Amino acid sequence: MNQQLGKRFVKLIFGLKQSLSRGHRELITAASVAVCVLLLHSIGLLQSLELAALDQFFRLRPNEPPEERITIVMIDEVSLNEVGSWPIPDAKIAQLLQKLNLHKPRAIGLDIYRNLPVEFGNQELHNAYKSMPNLIGIQLLANDKNVSVSPPQGLAQDQVGFNNVLYDLDGKVRRSLLYWHVKSQVHESFALKLALLYLKPEGITPTKAKNNPKYLQLGKAAFTRFEANDGAYVGADARGYQILSNFPKPKCQSSSGEFCSFRQVSMRDVLADKVKENLIKDRIILIGSTAASLQDFVFIPYSSSLMGTAKPVPGIQLQAYFISELISAALQGRPLLKVWPDLVEDLWIFIWSYLGTVMTWRIRHATKSLFSILVACFVLTLSAYLAFLYGWWIPLIPSLFSFCSSAIWITSRIAHMQEEWKRSKEFLHHVINTIPDPIFVKNERHQWIVLNEAYCQFIGYPNKLLIEKSDYDFFPEHEADVFRQQDDLVFRTQQPQEHEEEFTNADGQTHQIATKRSLHKDSAGNFFLVGVIRDITQRKLMEEQLKRTAAELYRSNNELKLKEDHLRYLAYHDPLTGLSNRKFFAEQLYESLHWAQHNNLLLGLLFIDLDGFKQVNDTLGHETGDRLLMTIARRLSNSLRVSDTVSRLGGDEFTVILRAIPNVQIAAKIAAKILASISKPIVLDGYVIRVSASIGISVYPYNSQDSETLMKQADAAMYRAKHLGKNRYEFA
Repeated sequence: MNQQLGKRFVKLIFGLKQSLSRGHRELITAASVAVCVLLLHSIGLLQSLELAALDQFFRLRPNEPPEERITIVMIDEVSLNEVGSWPIPDAKIAQLLQKLNLHKPRAIGLDIYRNLPVEFGNQELHNAYKSMPNLIGIQLLANDKNVSVSPPQGLAQDQVGFNNVLYDLDGKVRRSLLYWHVKSQVHESFALKLALLYLKPEGITPTKAKNNPKYLQLGKAAFTRFEANDGAYVGADARGYQILSNFPKPKCQSSSGEFCSFRQVSMRDVLADKVKENLIKDRIILIGSTAASLQDFVFIPYSSSLMGTAKPVPGIQLQAYFISELISAALQGRPLLKVWPDLVEDLWIFIWSYLGTVMTWRIRHATKSLFSILVACFVLTLSAYLAFLYGWWIPLIPSLFSFCSSAIWITSRIAHMQEEWKRSKEFLHHVINTIPDPIFVKNERHQWIVLNEAYCQFIGYPNKLLIEKSDYDFFPEHEADVFRQQDDLVFRTQQPQEHEEEFTNADGQTHQIATKRSLHKDSAGNFFLVGVIRDITQRKLMEEQLKRTAAELYRSNNELKLKEDHLRYLAYHDPLTGLSNRKFFAEQLYESLHWAQHNNLLLGLLFIDLDGFKQVNDTLGHETGDRLLMTIARRLSNSLRVSDTVSRLGGDEFTVILRAIPNVQIAAKIAAKILASISKPIVLDGYVIRVSASIGISVYPYNSQDSETLMKQADAAMYRAKHLGKNRYEFA
């Protein structure tokens, strides 16, 4: 979050106020409130409240299964009293480490500073260090105050992790460090080193995350690096590799299910061999102080409560939380705490600001609005809590603040508008009663609020009966639908509209009217729709008469055109076969030759005469001959391209115009196809009839360039085909 984001929102609001219409009042209000909330958020005024809300989510989360991988060895007051001194002598520490190591823990974390020798037993401790590669000690890296603590003497550098803790402004710890760079040297945290030791037998080692190589991938988890303005934080210290800690909440080992963090045993019991082996074997053993006198305590989200004093937890327990989170995320994919990008958070806050505005504006009832606001706040809180359970920290306090602020803003706006509304109604009623035309005034809910006497007389109902009612209460539904549609158009466009309508009055008489609607606004922003009516019933009757006369003329003209088209069809088509006749053929041949000449293309002409048709006519009769010709006509049409024209010249003579053929072989192929089609048997009245055809072919421009000569040459070629044996084609 930054100041520039707020400035961009302010510019956006000014632009909206200048360009958006009345229908976007909610959007303008919501954006204005969201800008203010985002500005407060960007300077950190909401940070403490948001962090407190996050703490309550931690406390409300369900208990998780008991943590069986970590055991804390407490250096409590009883153990200190028995040792008798602090720091604890090296001999005691060496003895403690050796007893623990006998039970083969997977890793041991020594969370006490041992940068200086504490007599006696210094050599014994060094020997213990060397014999325990699974031991991790601590050091304190230099912080802002230049305070640092060196690692334990005698412990290898790769067996040391830093235990620096990050504190928020309220003194609580909500983040953990994984890496820290000092003078170009990378240091691993105490918790990370122990987690890696535990995960090593599982084959899990640190790698670069696939989705972002800058992030750490550990098993099933990619650890998103904390940024200075993540979540509720504003300008936080983001040095090193930090993550937001999603603190586990393991329940007790007992059946009570009470929250009690991790398994703990005392140092005294370990030295006295009173600790069971299963509490140490294959676990991470953390050794640290829990004694109140040593003051090694921190506050975490579980420390706070709605009522009562916050209770800190020992530093060793904080490290246990960090380790448990790392291991669970790597092995089981336990959700890590993530945040939305700034833009998504801003959009979320704006959405709730908009919901607060819309909800209050649409309801406009004090009790219902209050109940709706409470329900919405509960839904928002529940949504944020459920998202938290799945590892997402989404803005709660800014969203609640923007939602409630928008609702309060709109509530005050509504109160002001209602007062102005009353004044405007009185003024309008006084003005429109002086006008003789029927006039109505509606509110945004489409109810009549002011009517003049002329309107009431026109529709036949008294004023008292009509006020605060709608069109649907008095007019037929289809008429009321039209009125509502036109009203909505004016409210939406804010432009005057004039529309012709019809309505039925109280006596059942239907009138044709022209209504001019316009929108007016008072000083509070209330909108009124004013409609002025003119009775146009007589004019519409005259128009209908003119329309009927015009329709009759149109029908007469249409009939004449149909007759003309029919006569034209008869003039150009053969009445028996439906093919084009000799006249149409001559015109088409002339036009086709002209087109071929203009485009430098070939044109083929086929002259077809049936073989044996006279015998069919003589033996089976003219009716059968006519049906035979109709069948041949269909076969010819099916054998040709769409661009070709087939015509019947008369009797059993047909012609075909082949347009735009690439070569004479195409004409030959089509002629062969026609011969094959015609020669197929035809069954008519139980008789199987077989006929064939002789075809003469002439081609433009090879044979001639005029239609008459082409026709003669095709005819001559046809006769040559007949003399050469029929059922064949010949070229001119």
